[in-house]
Amino acid sequence: MATPSVAARKGGARVKVQRFGTFLSGMIMPNIGAFIAWGIVTALFIPSGFIPNATLNEMVGPMITYLLPLLIGYTGGKMVHGVRGGVVGAAATMGVVVGTDIPMFIGAMVMGPVTAWLMMKLDKIWEGRIKPGFEMLIDNFSAGILAAIMAIVGKLVVGPVVVAFSNGAGNVVQFLVHHGLLPLTSIFIEPAKVLFLNNAVNHGILTPLGTEQALQQGKSILFLLEANPGPGLGLLLAYAIFGKGLAKASAPGAALIQFLGGIHEIYFPYVLMKPVMILATIGGGITGIFMLVITGAGLRAPAAPGSIFAVYAMTASDSYLGVTLSVVLAATVSFLIGSFILKVSPVPADNDSLGEATAKMEALKGKKSSVASALAGAAKGPISNVVFACDAGMGSSAMGASVLRNMIKKAGFPEVKVTNSAIANLTDSYDVVVTHQDLAERAAPYTASAAHFAVDNFMNSPRYAEIVELVKASNAPDAAAAAPAAAEVPGDAGEVAGANILARESVVLQGTATSRDAAIDEAGRLLLARGAVNAAYVASMHEREESVSTYMGNFLAIPHGTNEAKGNIASSAVSIIRYPEGIDWNGKPVKFVVGVAGVNNEHLAILSSIARVFTDKDQVARLEQAGSVDDVLDIFGKVNA
Repeated sequence: MATPSVAARKGGARVKVQRFGTFLSGMIMPNIGAFIAWGIVTALFIPSGFIPNATLNEMVGPMITYLLPLLIGYTGGKMVHGVRGGVVGAAATMGVVVGTDIPMFIGAMVMGPVTAWLMMKLDKIWEGRIKPGFEMLIDNFSAGILAAIMAIVGKLVVGPVVVAFSNGAGNVVQFLVHHGLLPLTSIFIEPAKVLFLNNAVNHGILTPLGTEQALQQGKSILFLLEANPGPGLGLLLAYAIFGKGLAKASAPGAALIQFLGGIHEIYFPYVLMKPVMILATIGGGITGIFMLVITGAGLRAPAAPGSIFAVYAMTASDSYLGVTLSVVLAATVSFLIGSFILKVSPVPADNDSLGEATAKMEALKGKKSSVASALAGAAKGPISNVVFACDAGMGSSAMGASVLRNMIKKAGFPEVKVTNSAIANLTDSYDVVVTHQDLAERAAPYTASAAHFAVDNFMNSPRYAEIVELVKASNAPDAAAAAPAAAEVPGDAGEVAGANILARESVVLQGTATSRDAAIDEAGRLLLARGAVNAAYVASMHEREESVSTYMGNFLAIPHGTNEAKGNIASSAVSIIRYPEGIDWNGKPVKFVVGVAGVNNEHLAILSSIARVFTDKDQVARLEQAGSVDDVLDIFGKVNA
């Protein structure tokens, strides 16, 4: 089971709000095309439109009153319970639509998902209990009855509540406008955008309220509170002129994408890499809203995406000057504040924080951002830090790290540092992350900016060759000569193992176990006999095995405890048991079982030796033929008294 990311644990409230906001905006965004269609018809054919036409104007009212709410209700229901949920959600939405004089977007956002959720629960009650031949009858009548009941509830209960809420929200907006406080909403809107609550704010709240206002007044200022491209443009221009390094080089391209393409998330990493820059977008946002207030400007429909083209396409006929001033002055103020910040506290030219900020943004978003990653891609640069991650960071990851470390060194890149870690200890500071395929989903949230490789065994995965090729392609040919040698990491060749890590009494040439679990117990008893661990640690070795197999390939398994069980280790120790006839290890043949308990990486040197041995077929053959414990110790080159 995938564990939550560190960011998710620390920002649980934000994540919940973000998910709820994403759900709300998810009902609106698929229907933005319909909103734009209504906006175009309105702009052209109403009495104050560009080409007034009484016949075509008849479409305006039904579209806003019926079409858009029903689309929202259907979309919300479908998100919860598929097409069946969408149908009952749309039918129930009619209850809040009929008899009201405002567009029932908020009512639709309630009735659609709630009705679909009830339908889903009812379907589960009689799932598998309906006699063959009666399925369609039950399905159709249950959906029809529920939709009819919920339409009545919508008409008598939900509709009046939503009307009261909408009127109250409208009064709040009017209060803010009349008292000159509406511009201050940027203090909340701009940070919310960077935290990926932008769609929740814009399409979940402002679009429904703005549409009601536009129906009454022909336009709404609310459509441009979040969608104004001016603040982001000003910030990116400040980086383009006064920034350094990658940020300066990538900012002009980002500005074009943001301003013309309307993809506002492109500037979020530039704020995250220097959080004080949020003051620039807040200042720009306040200025832009202030200009809309004093000029009385607004849009007829949502501008989505927030491109300058979409903004002008939706601008009311009497608002072009006000909208233009709003965008231009918002960009100007944002540019001036951002420039001042960058002059007073510049970002170093060699700073790699744009790549890190892009990774942070993608972690907040929950998925990769193609546009942001494309512009920040150069920040990754040469590969210098590779990590193998497993549950405990003790055995399998150490072996894999040793194997790949040797391969990368042989390829001529000794400066590339290859280490191992427990997944829980990962940070987003690595260029490449290698995990067992069953653990890949757990590691991904911790290392969003890294390249990820999942393997099915740590000893001889063909993916290692891919990683070596990636290093060759990413690192300059002279990188090995130019870069300072990386510090030796535990487990490198030549490092002396801690005293008695592998002792004579911990090597058994003729194991007695005939199954995987018995072999784990046998390896664990050797560690217990050494006083290196307690019984709880041996139990955790079984727990670890049930989670992800410790089979390494080449007839080798290295059972070890979980990360949580490290407190049960008194001292580092390794046990080696040979099973000449082999045992079944989850369908894989195993002849050598290495039990591992490690403290402070003291055991990594012997694991490095074991890894080198088991990647060499001749050495494996020598182990199979070894006639004494001393022969085994000699092969590993770690003879301890």
